[in-house]
Amino acid sequence: MSDRPDHYITKDGSSTLYSNTFNQYYHNPNGSVSESKHVFFDVSGVSDAIAQNSSFNIFEMGFGTGLNFLLLLDYYLTHKCDSKVNFHSVEAFPITVEVANDFNFASFSKFRELDHVLKNIFSDLKKGMNIIRPLKEADITLHLFIGKFKDLNTEDIHVDFFFHDAFSPEVNQELWTPETFETLVSMANKEAMLTTYCAASKARASMAVTGWKLAKTRGALGKREMTVASMAEEKLFGLKRVNEQRLIKRLENGDFDR
Repeated sequence: MSDRPDHYITKDGSSTLYSNTFNQYYHNPNGSVSESKHVFFDVSGVSDAIAQNSSFNIFEMGFGTGLNFLLLLDYYLTHKCDSKVNFHSVEAFPITVEVANDFNFASFSKFRELDHVLKNIFSDLKKGMNIIRPLKEADITLHLFIGKFKDLNTEDIHVDFFFHDAFSPEVNQELWTPETFETLVSMANKEAMLTTYCAASKARASMAVTGWKLAKTRGALGKREMTVASMAEEKLFGLKRVNEQRLIKRLENGDFDR
């Protein structure tokens, strides 16, 4: 267990934490909820998939505060869905229920049944795999692995949407390497989408060298760019493409290590 993170309120009024292990905020200080909705629901196409009552699988790199999972439940209930959704996630440094008790994320939803979801999740976690269905009225199952990503058995995980929400490459480099993105490729369905707040060239190069097709679009809350990736080039139609071959060449030449 890491040192207890500090609780803060971001500019949109929602909670975030500051990690004393990674010396970094868990979310954009300009707005946790606003950033997550933009990066992981609107740009990715998850909000559209929910509106269409589609069944799909998500993989999130870094469960963190659980905000993205709570937002998924809120979108699902808002659209009165009855489709099946699996939410896979991994977390090496789980927070305690005492920390989760301070979150105000549920106040951004009209559904009071969400009030205790995160508290219930964080109060009963064990090392390894935790399988949780938090609401009987939502066919959403959380598969939360407590441990390092390299120790997760990914063989039977098939993903439509990747939320790459780890701490930044500057402080958590191991989750932004070609080896990591190659594992994600093995988990990806044919038209899988990956979104991340990160726009670093080295991270993009690590994606490109393992076969991800890349694009960029406006980031959340004042950030100039974010990254969108897919195994299917046509899924990036309408977005500004990134030159994968140039990034791969720079990676092979060691440009990012100088």
